[in-house]
Amino acid sequence: MKSPERSFARRIDLTSLQLFVAVCEHGSIGRAAEQEFIAASAVSKRLSDLEATVGTPLLERHSRGVRLTAAGDSLLHHARSVLYGLDKMQGELQEYAGGVRGHVRIHANISAIVQFLPEDLGSFVRAHNEVKIDLEEHLSAEVVDAVREGAADIGICRLPGNHGFGADELQRRSYRPDRLVLVVPHGHALADRAGLAFEEALDFDIVSLQANSSLSLAMQQAAAAAGRALRLRIRVTGLDAMCRMIDNGLGIGVLPERAFTLMQGVGRLRAIPLTDAWAHRELQLVARDFQALPMTARLLVAHLTAAEPELPV
Repeated sequence: MKSPERSFARRIDLTSLQLFVAVCEHGSIGRAAEQEFIAASAVSKRLSDLEATVGTPLLERHSRGVRLTAAGDSLLHHARSVLYGLDKMQGELQEYAGGVRGHVRIHANISAIVQFLPEDLGSFVRAHNEVKIDLEEHLSAEVVDAVREGAADIGICRLPGNHGFGADELQRRSYRPDRLVLVVPHGHALADRAGLAFEEALDFDIVSLQANSSLSLAMQQAAAAAGRALRLRIRVTGLDAMCRMIDNGLGIGVLPERAFTLMQGVGRLRAIPLTDAWAHRELQLVARDFQALPMTARLLVAHLTAAEPELPV
């Protein structure tokens, strides 16, 4: 951090930031003072000091309360982020005091969560029950953003061939292969095929995940390469919902092979291997710097890259 930046950080008072946010939320210095159990004159003095620190007016005072200036609106956004971060820090430190000796934040795409992470994280927690794991499901592009911005320690996602999503600045490690299959109901015209190219599926209605998912994007790109359009019938947010839609005659769809195997009880369906090169994918771990991760996160990375779990019998 440069010297002027350190000086600014030292001059910013957290109590003043909290009072500033309270004034903005209540729209009045008086109401904020009542809520915070402090004299209105003291709140007004802190706001004036804050404006002097940042060097520009933050609020316009009027008879009915206050109104944010453009600078005030910007500060409100940053102040909320700072205070939110402090609340999270306090919560995590309280967990350490209560016996939790590690905390790892993971963002992963649906393929990783459905196919591999229940077994992988379950076995890790059984070996390290003092570690707390926060797992959130996101689209692959959102996973990359979260890791790059520090909202997640580790990401698990599928990256495009050219890495894309702004992931070039992140480090990557292989996690699991992810083979795609075409899922059709029993009795469908393609049900007896041993394998096929995705182009042959373009004559039929498609059930797809949401538009920005890697599965949806891969199908759209394959259709465009064939000079065709997807006959998109319906979009769903989960793989189990996709299988139920297919089972009820609403179309056919592309799923990860292992996910389909794990959901065999969802309808009378058949999976046909896709022969396209893009159907053989790889899920990857991403981090800003694997070596700079906390010890518990590095232990988890080592565990996740150790061995592929077996399918349940």
